[in-house]
Amino acid sequence: MTTKILSTLSAAFFLFFSFNGFAQSGPHKISGKVMDEEMNAPLEFATVSVVNANEPADVTGVVTNSQGNFSIEVPEGTYNVIVEFISYETKKFNDRYVDSDLNLGTITLGLDSDSLDEVLVQAETTQVSVQLDKKIYNIGKDLTTAGGTVSDALNNVPSVSVDIEGGISLRGNQNVRILINGKPSAMAGFGDTNVLSQLPAEAIERVEVITSPSARYDAEGTAGILNIILRQKETLGFNGSVNLNLGHPDNAGLSANLNYRTNDFNIFTNIGWRYFDAPQNNFSDTEYLRRFNSDGEIVRPEYDRIREERETERLNRNYNGNFGIEYFLTEQSSLTASIFYRYGEDEDETLNNSDRYIGGNLVEETLRRELQSEEDNSYQISINYQNKFNDEGHELTADFQFENDAEVQNTFINEDYISTNQENPNAFQREEVYTEEDQKEYLIQADYVLPLGEDARFEAGYRGNFENEITDYRLQQEDLATGNLVTNDTLTNIFDYSENVNALYSQYGTKFGKFSFLLGLRLENTQLKGDINSRLSDEELVEAFGFPIQTEFDNNYLGLFPTVNLIYELSSDGGEEENITVGYNRRINRPRGWYINPFPSRSSRTNVFQGNPNLQPAFASAFDIGYLKRWEKLTFTSSVYYQHETDSFERVEENTGQETTDGIDIIRTIPINLATNKRTGAELGILYNPADWLRLNSSFNFFQFETEGEFNGVDYGAKNTSWFARFSSKVTLPGAIDWQTNAFYRGPQENAQTKNEGIFSLDLALSKEILNESVTLSLNVRDLLNSRKRKSFTSTEFFNRESEFQWRQRQINFSVIYRFNQQKREQRRGGDEDFDDPGFEG
Repeated sequence: MTTKILSTLSAAFFLFFSFNGFAQSGPHKISGKVMDEEMNAPLEFATVSVVNANEPADVTGVVTNSQGNFSIEVPEGTYNVIVEFISYETKKFNDRYVDSDLNLGTITLGLDSDSLDEVLVQAETTQVSVQLDKKIYNIGKDLTTAGGTVSDALNNVPSVSVDIEGGISLRGNQNVRILINGKPSAMAGFGDTNVLSQLPAEAIERVEVITSPSARYDAEGTAGILNIILRQKETLGFNGSVNLNLGHPDNAGLSANLNYRTNDFNIFTNIGWRYFDAPQNNFSDTEYLRRFNSDGEIVRPEYDRIREERETERLNRNYNGNFGIEYFLTEQSSLTASIFYRYGEDEDETLNNSDRYIGGNLVEETLRRELQSEEDNSYQISINYQNKFNDEGHELTADFQFENDAEVQNTFINEDYISTNQENPNAFQREEVYTEEDQKEYLIQADYVLPLGEDARFEAGYRGNFENEITDYRLQQEDLATGNLVTNDTLTNIFDYSENVNALYSQYGTKFGKFSFLLGLRLENTQLKGDINSRLSDEELVEAFGFPIQTEFDNNYLGLFPTVNLIYELSSDGGEEENITVGYNRRINRPRGWYINPFPSRSSRTNVFQGNPNLQPAFASAFDIGYLKRWEKLTFTSSVYYQHETDSFERVEENTGQETTDGIDIIRTIPINLATNKRTGAELGILYNPADWLRLNSSFNFFQFETEGEFNGVDYGAKNTSWFARFSSKVTLPGAIDWQTNAFYRGPQENAQTKNEGIFSLDLALSKEILNESVTLSLNVRDLLNSRKRKSFTSTEFFNRESEFQWRQRQINFSVIYRFNQQKREQRRGGDEDFDDPGFEG
């Protein structure tokens, strides 16, 4: 199949240039054979370019076949012949006069030591570099995530943890900004990190952990930024990979990464399909306490204890594709355009068994059925222009991006009695919920870089993000008298929310001997605008939700965000590297739309989530001191950090004062602004490769936070200490079989209301290369002990609750990856990488 494609492309190029390129006498053949110098093996897909020496704009070329042979016809003339293959030395045959057939014979190419860093992105082990404003993790070939997702891969990056619901945190803080290739992206789901669980892990090239972002980055995310860089092949010619995976519980996926590159353009595409069933389990045991009403009288709950067991079958089918072309306008400038599309279908069925007790006796049992279907269509159009004025780093880049996401969700809810001690129990209302969300986002960005001498540079730029989200929510409930569905005027609404951010920045960086610094200042104007279209009056909304809310708001915030990043090289000789980094930055955390929408969710009659339209942005100042030392086989990283955040977000639970039709208190979870959140922590990481057959990777993060503030007269101040650690080992067994083990533990955590127990998970994987190392077979088990469960205890003045939640059960996956024109041997030769770039680029 590959040979046919290449033959077709070669023929097309030949026809094009034969009619348009060289209308002179001839044609004559230029031929030869390209071989690997060390292995004495043919190099398939090596690129041979033929340039007219008198007219350099006249260029034609071919790629070698499976035997390394090539042949190209040209008219009489003088030519430069260039032979290239990724990570190999380039050979040139200049000023060859062709007036008859020319055979260049056997051309041997050796590995280019200067280009080995380009190959390291797929090396066997995770590598780390420290730059002025970030740590860069080339995550390597992680066997445990083969057939997995981007979320699975992120969970193996130091400083990062992914909870059982897919929420991503950095150093234990979930206020983290997710970027794809340096920009907000539909691939990251408009801030919904659950979308990352739909993208294959193999798409990642590296992850930039930016705990002290420079002024070039958006100030969003008080914890910092995770910038996920996706793979984009640079190999000349046609190359790519195909990945098939199968798993249990039901998990099947097929994806392909294809690339065709010439001297004039680069065409790339990533396409994928995935189907999975991810069973979910949830258990809660709630004890309702007596309370006093406004008259001081004791109010006894209808039931003093309710136990719920909820099981969910989640069937998901999604398709995603990314197609783009990079056209090289000149040797120094290029224009890249791409389109990304994702379509997903979810069908979830939830069964909730509820046991109700009075005085320790079971008096009632019900079964609630919830059927939910969802369709999600999203696409993103991106255009990038880059102009390099010279080879010293003087450049201008400009970006335009448009994203659209349309999501339709239908939910059908019904509840029945299994047993009851009531003679004439109240019937439950049948419910139908319809939610339609439409999100649009525009991005306009320009960045200018001006080198000032050999070791200094100045940067400036503009970024505009303009986002609008419209949520149409309709709730229909059964009229028990007629059996008809009628609209619930209290909850049905349309919420129109916009977030517009305009930013200007400049920064300057330089290096004096072993000392480097990067100073920046960012000016951002944020507009948060909302309009709630509801049938309720303002007074009725206050009565329904328990606090005054703004049905229409337009808030503007103008802020300065300074950044300071310093690095001092203690030593860089004898094959060692040692440095100290210091960082300071100011950040903002803007509330997302679902955090502001005051209309509660309906996933449960008794426990609801409700947004808070009065929520204000949070601001934080962060300080970070880091230390790195690298030996030949060992890399050690560490840092200590402190963050002071004002108006920080906290999710609290409280009694709404309302009851269901059968007398159960309704508890809501609502986000609020607390006065302050102080966070202090330390982290360290060790990468150790004592032998070719053994690689070890471990990290440890310890942090403490202290919150202060109150809401509705309740003090939610708390102080807590927690930690998480991970360990990974990779062993090459006899028969060239790789065995990898990943272990992760997150320590207990608590806030003013809830205590969470520690969570331990263990992943195992085996991998084997076959067919001349062009095919990789992998078998992995994620959460081997099926222990990745959140167990918590919540205590308020109205109730005490024990709960257990499992987002995804133990998963077994088998994966097959086929690569072509991606030499596996050269990918293993990178060794330890020496990072000298001070990293002014941000």
